[in-house]
Order: sequence, then C-alpha cells, then structure tokens
Amino acid sequence: MTDSSAAAPGGPGGAAAQPGTSAVLERKTDEAIDKPWVTVVWDDPVNLMSYVTFVLRKLFGFSTAKAKELMMQVHTEGKAVVSTGDRDKVEADVRKLHAAGLWATMQRDD
Repeated sequence: MTDSSAAAPGGPGGAAAQPGTSAVLERKTDEAIDKPWVTVVWDDPVNLMSYVTFVLRKLFGFSTAKAKELMMQVHTEGKAVVSTGDRDKVEADVRKLHAAGLWATMQRDD
C-alpha cells in the first residue's frame, strides 16, 4: 500500500521541479549566451608600432596615450584586448582590423 500524500505530481517518488527552477536555468543559459565577446589584437612581425597606434586611434577613437598603451601591451605581452561587446560588434571590429592589416581574433570574455 502506498501513501498518496508522499508522492508529488510530476514524477516517481515525488521528484517534481521546484517552482522557479526553469526560470533559474533559463537565466543561467541566457547569461552564458550573453557573455560578452572581446577583440584581441596580436603581435606580428610586420606592422610598425606607430602604425598599430594609428589604427587603434582611427578605428576605436582611443586617445594617443591609450592607443600607445595598448600597442605596448601587444608588443610586450603578445596581445591586447581592444574592444568588447556582442558578437556582431566584435566580428565587425575584427574585420576592420584585418582590413587595416593587423592580426586580430575574437573570443568570449573570461
């Protein structure tokens, strides 16, 4: 004989979803999807440091000081993040950098 009060609707042994669980899972999934993307500029043996600075100023509107700081990060560390945003924006930024002759990729932000 079984006790009908012990079994909750939704599955054997009363394993029903808690109220709001699907909303939490949906929110976590949305956060993973909405995680921002970044544009990474990589060091290369071709472009002059002054040209990289020029491109960063022209494409992203950085001040001379900020563009030089990012250029030096590329030069010394091998790479620098120069923009963030949704996937479409970052893809467009990578295309612009490629058109300018710089090595650039995109990835999800850590």
